[in-house]
Amino acid sequence: MSTELKDLILVVSKALVDMPEEVEVNEIVGEQTTVIELKVDKSDLGKVIGKQGRTARALRTILNAASTKLKKRSVLEIIE
Repeated sequence: MSTELKDLILVVSKALVDMPEEVEVNEIVGEQTTVIELKVDKSDLGKVIGKQGRTARALRTILNAASTKLKKRSVLEIIE
């Protein structure tokens, strides 16, 4: 599995937060699905999730579109 999806989430997430150096993205490759774990500083958690989860939903939509293009399945998990 290429790290394209991981890099995509990393770049977008760093652009959203106040402390980009605290952004961590891990990729767990399963048989059918890849899990992308996003960890940000506690103070930036609200920025990544957004009002009523809108930003998180948008991140998942972008990831889904990129995954589909690569013929992969992936999910985004935001870790507190």
